[in-house]
Amino acid sequence: MTDLSKIPVTVITGFLGAGKTTLIRHLMANPQGKRLAILVNEFGSVGVDGDILKSCADENCPVENIVELANGCICCTVADDFIPTIEALMAMPHRPDHILIETSGLALPKPLLKAFDWPAIRSRITVDGVVTVADAEAVAAGRFAPDEAAVAAQRAADNSLDHETPLSEVFEDQIACADIVLLSKADLAGAAGLAAARAAINAEAPRKLPMLEMTEGAIDPRLILGLNSRAEDDLAARPSHHDGEDGHEHDDFNTIVIDLPEIADPEVLSAAITRLSQEQNILRVKGFIAVQGKPMRLLVQAVGARVRMQYDRPWGSAARRSQLVVIAEMADVNEAAIRAVLEG
Repeated sequence: MTDLSKIPVTVITGFLGAGKTTLIRHLMANPQGKRLAILVNEFGSVGVDGDILKSCADENCPVENIVELANGCICCTVADDFIPTIEALMAMPHRPDHILIETSGLALPKPLLKAFDWPAIRSRITVDGVVTVADAEAVAAGRFAPDEAAVAAQRAADNSLDHETPLSEVFEDQIACADIVLLSKADLAGAAGLAAARAAINAEAPRKLPMLEMTEGAIDPRLILGLNSRAEDDLAARPSHHDGEDGHEHDDFNTIVIDLPEIADPEVLSAAITRLSQEQNILRVKGFIAVQGKPMRLLVQAVGARVRMQYDRPWGSAARRSQLVVIAEMADVNEAAIRAVLEG
């Protein structure tokens, strides 16, 4: 039985664009009678995911229960941001029954799990489970599951490839910390892609992990909430590339915030984002756009060359401000070129 004196927390991790926010929106719509609170850790100073979730707030998860941590990666700002925020949530007049934490796509989950052993909160909160969302189509394509034989061949030819890329290390750490893996975008991956993704994740996992398929964030909440894993007491079974280190750096990634005027044609913007994915080291583009003659704001979400746009809600009294957040690999990134493509 779960210790009723402790609030259960589900940590939702996964790479950029895997579908974490979509999953949380589904959980908000299906709370199983629980009062939820949500912590959203954006990478960068502009909150997009948090704004999306706040637009879905209701009596089971009111706006005041949705908190954005935008001062840096949550695993690097535990003392400054995470601990005080958790304490504030637990001190609310209506204490949440369950807390969901959406980490940034670049966060290593293990330092966050260690924070649950901090004296200030250890007696009042526990990790119910770590859910890793993996883009099945991307994993099947081998983007974040390196071929060890191929890496060995490259090492023989070039000593500079002695270390894995930062992206692969982040992905592997997220798999290693998971209690369950959700294979998102199952409809796009297809049967063969799902099989390949499962094989790739099994090859990286330190132990056998349950894997469930998911499309558009739809999953029975009973399958991922109430796991009672107490992950903070099980750290030894969750190895990390960064075990033994005091921290990690995100110097390999850069966040660029671009303000735009109202646009006339969303398809032109979509083509520009697609072009960037081909010409620059772009990982993710997300934000809100004002379209001429349209009373609703346009939500933009892009992962690589795949661009998704939808009108999500009226601007109302809010300023019609167009702003995109571009997350890119630092290596050879050309900020001026990125701005020129999007602003042109």
